[in-house]
Amino acid sequence: MQDLSAIMGERRQLINLAYRLLGSLADAEDVVQETYARWYAMSREQQEAIDSPGAWLTKVASRICLDLLGSARARRERYVGEWIPEPVPDRTEWSTVDPADRVTLDESVSMAFLVVLESMTPAERVAFILHDVFRYPFPEVAEIVGRTPAACRQLATSARRRIDASRAPATSPAQRADVVRDFAQAWQAKDINALIGLLDPNATAIGDGGGLATAAPHPIHGGVEIAHYMADLAGKAPGAIFLERTVNGQPGLVIQYEGTIAAVLAFDVAESRIKHIWAVRNPEKLRPWTEQRH
Repeated sequence: MQDLSAIMGERRQLINLAYRLLGSLADAEDVVQETYARWYAMSREQQEAIDSPGAWLTKVASRICLDLLGSARARRERYVGEWIPEPVPDRTEWSTVDPADRVTLDESVSMAFLVVLESMTPAERVAFILHDVFRYPFPEVAEIVGRTPAACRQLATSARRRIDASRAPATSPAQRADVVRDFAQAWQAKDINALIGLLDPNATAIGDGGGLATAAPHPIHGGVEIAHYMADLAGKAPGAIFLERTVNGQPGLVIQYEGTIAAVLAFDVAESRIKHIWAVRNPEKLRPWTEQRH
């Protein structure tokens, strides 16, 4: 029987894997619950016959994710408005979260990274995440994806090209934080000229309300258009509080209004300009931000 620390380590690994594969912490938690349910449904003899329980759990969780990704396109088509991956906070800000449920924050969970993953086929996404992020060898990836190792190598290469093509020029964390801070100040002040100066001329802003909260129904294109839209929003919500927080491992903003968290914003910053803004307003996706706070 495995000790508690080993089980916790496996759960943390599975949560991290499933979140990157699905872009949803809620779905990731469901996948991990189902994975463990299948493990405990087996007899002790069946469990003991498995050489590596950790590898078995990973294989099962990955296959469940692959099935979910296969049906995700239809679910996205039914989704009200734009769909954005679920943002996750820096779990060090939350005092009572089980360490086994924490998502490790690195480049592979940045919102920009997850959005590119959304454009991939399920097989591409699984092959790339398993091999390039979690370092599983292609023969093991092939068993999960149901393709040959050579085919999985091609899938990962295709996915890698998409990631590389989308990468913005490197910007230091301090620079990103400064830009986001300046943006928050300009937004609160409804300073349209300052906002325009911080936004790339070809910037895009996307809001996700899911039919449960108001959000722009379509992406907003252009720095000038975004600046005017943001200034108008600030005018409609006097008293909103802007908090600088880590969102998916990057500098972001949490907007509090009338005592509740109204939105979480993630940013893609390149060369001191904001290229993309992702604003999540769907309260179901804000659950990790509203529960178990200090």
